[in-house]
Amino acid sequence: MKTVAKVHQAPQKHWVGNGFQVQSMFSFNYTDKHLDPFLLMDYNPPRYFDGGRKSDYRGVGEHPHRGFETVTIAYQGEVSHKDSYGGGGTIGTGDVQWITAGSGVMHEEFHSEKFSQEGGMFEMVQLWVNLPAKDKMTTPKYQAIKAAEIPEVAFGDNAGIARIIAGDFETTQGVASTFSPVNMWDVRMNAGKNHTFHVPANHNLIVLVLDGTVQFNGADIARRGELVTFERGEADVHIEANNDAKLLILTGEPHNEPIVGYGPFVMNTRDEIVQAFHDVQSGKFGSISR
Repeated sequence: MKTVAKVHQAPQKHWVGNGFQVQSMFSFNYTDKHLDPFLLMDYNPPRYFDGGRKSDYRGVGEHPHRGFETVTIAYQGEVSHKDSYGGGGTIGTGDVQWITAGSGVMHEEFHSEKFSQEGGMFEMVQLWVNLPAKDKMTTPKYQAIKAAEIPEVAFGDNAGIARIIAGDFETTQGVASTFSPVNMWDVRMNAGKNHTFHVPANHNLIVLVLDGTVQFNGADIARRGELVTFERGEADVHIEANNDAKLLILTGEPHNEPIVGYGPFVMNTRDEIVQAFHDVQSGKFGSISR
């Protein structure tokens, strides 16, 4: 079984724009070496937003990205996206938005018109997934994945279920297209039940506990809002739910390539970061159509 490296407590919340109050569970500057190919995780725990807005929606205005992919998982609430390559749409409860920034996009994300008017509970996770060096300048693309498209697998003994967003789970394939081997499982476990998850020995493993309390391999315990990282090597992880639990399980084959990041860009060298700034200033990332 994979060995727990550390159980990380939830950090303080901070605002991203005026629509997302997040806990940054890790970033590309993180000292833990067991995250590759994942670069960043922002978790917006459940928060109630008032409605009544008919304009001036909450969110983040136009900004650039290059060199990686952003993945937004909607647990509650709605977000609308628009980018300079024509991608766009609204995701709601259970949906996933997968944006390949690649060579560079300008994009924006706000609470949807409907959510802004009606208000409600809001809970989301946003991930940055690194692109291999050979794919960092790939053409941008947008994947809108609806909840109904995401396959679901039930565990034995009524232990729970997993929605397979990316990669595979036993014999079930996820729907997201990825550039490197990545598994992304949205998991619910029932109280007092357990399951052994197959994780390749050459993958890094990360688990975010969104709700409940769970135990790993009969030893380490993690609670709501905590992130668990694992040592490299060995395969599989055994998880027992002490009460009803909600988990986001990520596994990925590491790229083992240099990571140089600055703000909205993640590349392999400092020169590539400088070039990204020049390209934004010269208009090469395009602009969002109004």
